[in-house]
Amino acid sequence: MANITRYNPFRDLVSMQGTLDKFFEDAWRQWPDLRTGENALALDVDETDDHFVVTTDLPGVNPEHINVTVHDDVLTINAEMPEETTEHKEGRSLIRERRYGRFSRSIRLPQPVESGKVEADYKDGMLKLTLPKAEDTKVRTIPVKVGNHK
Repeated sequence: MANITRYNPFRDLVSMQGTLDKFFEDAWRQWPDLRTGENALALDVDETDDHFVVTTDLPGVNPEHINVTVHDDVLTINAEMPEETTEHKEGRSLIRERRYGRFSRSIRLPQPVESGKVEADYKDGMLKLTLPKAEDTKVRTIPVKVGNHK
């Protein structure tokens, strides 16, 4: 005796949805970040009660080619790595993958900072910025007094 299975069009739609979800999930991972661009700097931003710490890697960049600004709570880091040209008397370059050119990144800070007190340290190819928060924006604890209510 033949077994008859009832056709369910939604079963096929669910299967197709799973396939499309996987396709787009995998495809988006391979695309460059459109917010930052290919020559943007990757940043780590950490926060304490008193300041923000921003860290980025700039290996091989001369500190004289690094520019840091803070304006209207927007931190901007610009750096440049000049291309090194090598002249070969014999032979040629086969692969040139090292990054060169201008690199830039701007981020809006979540709170105002004391721009005159920002510290920038560059060591072993790592730039570390310490940005103190503005005094009037720091969280303050208000003590609750026990008193007479009238």
